[in-house]
Amino acid sequence: MSARIYITLLLSFMTCAVLFGIGAVAVLSVPTLSEQAKFLLPVVIAASFGFGPIIAWFMAPRLRARYWKARDRAVDAKS
Repeated sequence: MSARIYITLLLSFMTCAVLFGIGAVAVLSVPTLSEQAKFLLPVVIAASFGFGPIIAWFMAPRLRARYWKARDRAVDAKS
């Protein structure tokens, strides 16, 4: 497996946790949504597991040193 897949796997757990936290706070802090929390919290959990790996897939290349070296070279060439 490539390094991008390994980084995505590790990062997906963190992105799922952040997405769940944002969704849970949104559901529980809005009074009209907190009445339907029994239905909405499982939806938030499913959405976080669905969108977490997708977001992690796009973040993974930016966590490699190769990306930043190429980016720095491109910025230096422009100036």
